[in-house]
Amino acid sequence: MPATSPSNTHTIKKDVAGNVSTQKHKILNAKNKISQLTDEELLKIFQTKRDTDVFGELYKRYISLTYGLCLKYLEDKELAHDAVMDIFEALMEKMAQYDIKNFSSWLYSVAKNHCLQLLRKGKNISFVKMDDAFMENEELFTLIDKPQTEEEISALMYCIETLSGEQKTSIQYFYLEEKSYADIVELTGFALSKVKSYIQNGKRNLKTCIINVLKN
Repeated sequence: MPATSPSNTHTIKKDVAGNVSTQKHKILNAKNKISQLTDEELLKIFQTKRDTDVFGELYKRYISLTYGLCLKYLEDKELAHDAVMDIFEALMEKMAQYDIKNFSSWLYSVAKNHCLQLLRKGKNISFVKMDDAFMENEELFTLIDKPQTEEEISALMYCIETLSGEQKTSIQYFYLEEKSYADIVELTGFALSKVKSYIQNGKRNLKTCIINVLKN
């Protein structure tokens, strides 16, 4: 059997490296394309192909909002975390079974009903309490706590996704996960002045976006 020459070995290695690079590029392009799709487009693809990458994108978009909602109803971080895991574990099957017109509104209803069932089982039904930080912008964020119209719920969830990365992260930590300014600084590495600015500007942008969405 003839030995492989050094030049041939180099060519083979180059071809393999090129193929690996091409595959990585294709995967990256596919992920970027998924992130640009609307909720409804992702839902349609998932219901047709059961694509786990598509489900992962929906999970990424709504995990923090769902946790915030569960935390407000259950008033316990561990219970809220467990509830979110239960909700998303059951979500794949539910998404395939139902004719869903608006994903964010439907997910809100699923999460809310799950939390209410937990409260009933624990015989601990009570009004949802909100601390002072959450009350700071009651007009916007009581939408997460109380049943409102589908349009308001959809507007809130849509508009959070339109915020810049820093504003979105700070808003989610501060309002949905009830983190303090110091907590957010530690978690993100942002300067304290930046955290305060991101939250203030994020709230203003969020309010403007919601008003515009509800008007149209």
